[in-house]
Amino acid sequence: MENLFENQDIIDINIEDSVKASYLDYSMSVIIGRALPDAKDGLKPVHRRILFAMHDLNITSKSAYKKSARIVGDVIGKYHPHGDTSVYDALVRMAQNFSMRAPLVDGQGNFGSVDGDSAAAMRYTEARMTKIAEEVLRDLDKDTVNFTPNYDDTMREPSVLPTRIPTLLLNGSEGIAVGMATKIPPHNINELLNAVLYTIDNPDATADELMQFIQGPDFPTGGTIFGRRGIIDAYNTGRGRVRIRAKHHIETRGKKEIIVLDELPYQVNKARLIELIANLAKDKQIDGISEVRDESDREGIRVVIELKKDAMSEIVLNNLYKSTPMETTFGIILLAVFNKEPKVFTLPQLLTVFLSHRKTVIIRRTIFDLEKAKARAHILEGLKIALDNIDEVVKIIRASANDQEAKDSLQNRFGLSPIQSQAILDMRLGRLTGLQRDKLEAEYQELMILIAELEAILKSEEKLNEIIKEELTDIQERFSSDRRTDIEDSYDEIDIEDLIPNEPMVVTITHNGYVKRVPIKSYEKQRRGGKGKVAVTTHDDDFIEKFFVSNTHDTLMFVTNMGQLYWLKVYKIPEGSRTAKGKAVVNLINLRPDEKIMEIIPTPDFDESKSLVFFTRNGIIKRTSLSEFSNIRSNGVRAIVLDDLDEIVTAKIADVETQYLMIFTSMGQCIRFEIEKTRDQGRSTRGVRGIKFKHDIDFVVDADVVNNEEQELLTVSEKGIGKRTTVEEYRLTNRAGSGVISMKLSPKTGNVVGEVLVDDTQDLMLLTSIGKMIRVDMQSIRKAGRNTAGVIIVNVDKNDKVVSIAKCPKEDEEIELDENGNIIRYTEDGEVLESISIDPESNKTPTLLDTLDGEEDNLEKGEDE
Repeated sequence: MENLFENQDIIDINIEDSVKASYLDYSMSVIIGRALPDAKDGLKPVHRRILFAMHDLNITSKSAYKKSARIVGDVIGKYHPHGDTSVYDALVRMAQNFSMRAPLVDGQGNFGSVDGDSAAAMRYTEARMTKIAEEVLRDLDKDTVNFTPNYDDTMREPSVLPTRIPTLLLNGSEGIAVGMATKIPPHNINELLNAVLYTIDNPDATADELMQFIQGPDFPTGGTIFGRRGIIDAYNTGRGRVRIRAKHHIETRGKKEIIVLDELPYQVNKARLIELIANLAKDKQIDGISEVRDESDREGIRVVIELKKDAMSEIVLNNLYKSTPMETTFGIILLAVFNKEPKVFTLPQLLTVFLSHRKTVIIRRTIFDLEKAKARAHILEGLKIALDNIDEVVKIIRASANDQEAKDSLQNRFGLSPIQSQAILDMRLGRLTGLQRDKLEAEYQELMILIAELEAILKSEEKLNEIIKEELTDIQERFSSDRRTDIEDSYDEIDIEDLIPNEPMVVTITHNGYVKRVPIKSYEKQRRGGKGKVAVTTHDDDFIEKFFVSNTHDTLMFVTNMGQLYWLKVYKIPEGSRTAKGKAVVNLINLRPDEKIMEIIPTPDFDESKSLVFFTRNGIIKRTSLSEFSNIRSNGVRAIVLDDLDEIVTAKIADVETQYLMIFTSMGQCIRFEIEKTRDQGRSTRGVRGIKFKHDIDFVVDADVVNNEEQELLTVSEKGIGKRTTVEEYRLTNRAGSGVISMKLSPKTGNVVGEVLVDDTQDLMLLTSIGKMIRVDMQSIRKAGRNTAGVIIVNVDKNDKVVSIAKCPKEDEEIELDENGNIIRYTEDGEVLESISIDPESNKTPTLLDTLDGEEDNLEKGEDE
């Protein structure tokens, strides 16, 4: 034994690595080769091999039925090295009209029933393809798909079928692989093809758009889908849960009601259901049922549930839905194999994969037909030459010693190819008649027309799409089918938005990306010049950077420095206390690394008459129709193409009343020009120049959209200085100019922070870098000329500065507490309105701000530009 392994190489293998490699090979084999369907043709390998074997045997819808055992034998002997039971079970399911929405196998004999009866043995049953299955295999012989070696490398089989119908969604699929599973429901063929036709013209169609064609799953057994939320989730994310209920009607017999079940949920065993209902009634778990019987026949299902005299059908039905499979849940998982990788798809993605597959098939079919036509035309050209010189051809052939010498002589004399010369030698004498010569010429002309058409198809995407449309329309006309499954709205799925009050909120976001919403009533108004209150608790390296006021039902558009745009409802932002830190934005939207939110824009709608205007740090502006952002993906969309070292500063909504665009820079420049100087552009464009800087170190800090020259602008600087100025004082210029001075700057003012449009119904809110917020009545801020500094709006500490400004709804009165803790309410004129004592046991005493009387120093006035 010691010499047994002498002169042999022994390799040490880690058992853990060996098991891991073997298990991975096994799992991938199960995933790719057995359990999951392909996203292109919607078939698992066993189903594909069954259809291909029937195609090989020429068992079409018009041929005679063949024994199922013969088909199964061919499948396992040539392509599928597994048990005959698994193959026959797959063939049986493909023939069951209660399992598949469009059966691919036409079975003769006992192929099972909805009562759970098994099919007869395969030696007794017979099968052939259905007409719709032929559409799955059509053009297979025209090199439309790739073929791979079979399991013993003696034959070849298609890796995918050139289906003309979206089989994956039409018949659905179920399978459990290793670590993953798929469960795709059947759908209605009319709805699917309408959605595919729409996708051809609208490649970026969303799931919501496609749902105007595809209502939801359409099960072969009918039933009623209760609620649409699961359908919406499944089509948008690839995963969802739908509730299916039995369809019924109520009959009366004297004073008694009878519940009659007409359709059952998908995959429910009728016999077991009846047995379960009978047992529940017998055990008194469901009251009011006197008898259950099955009256089903070839016309359809009819399960009769007779009720007792005093029983109420609605109560009994609710108990049956709760306790029996009369209501089931179908968990949708749109998982399929694409390019040998398993992936969860959304509805638009599945339709796009099918369309891409169809285009590939048609292109390959066209190339095949083109090469065949050219080859035939080539032969006809040779025959035409022969017919035009028939006497000389006959002479050459008669003078030749053998076929090869004749071929060579013909090639040398007339410049023919070997194929043409062989065709001439094979030509019958009957072709020399005048009629045959005319037919030859006509055939050649037809071929030239065909070749031109085929070449035109290969050169034109539009012609390619037209062919797909024609084929789909033909399928739709020949295989049209009415919807069987009804869909009803569920009152249990009331939108959460309907349960949330629509009230104003202050939304704040910090420099490090923490966001929260706080009710507007948490902030009381102060007299101008106050110190402000802490609006959020921040770390030493963080500060509040953006804030705005919006209603809870509004939609928020998050515009980032990288030009991406994200979508979120206000009520989905976590509500926090006034001093709470908030929640990281990255937990609410899918921001990219190093991406920073620059503007959060609330909007109640996405009207086509509105535009979203983007302003960048380097002075570029771009206007895009707001409707282009109505269906934002969860990972955002590109809103603008940015130059290197440029980024978004802000974005604003412009409506039909907007006349001007205004841009403000850090060093006090401002430009005003008409909005017509820009035009609407698509999402993935750069935009145009808005302002030219006087200083290389200058940059855009803010911008706005203006409706008329009578509006007032409130400009604020870093040191809390601000002023109100009418728009007409800013001279109207052309786009891309340097503009005029917006504020006279000095060390006392600091650089410009931003501007807002003055609104009588709103107050001004300012935030400082250390997290303080102050609310000021904009009407209390003095008007000043364009080329002036302004007045003190807020006193900032030496190491503090204003970092952001915004508007918020005006309050009618001020609130403070006196020395005894009582609430003092003020009028707008500053007079005490009333004093209210506070219950010591109450926890609702408002927190007050320390206030300081503001100075009204008028800073040094500058000279006009």
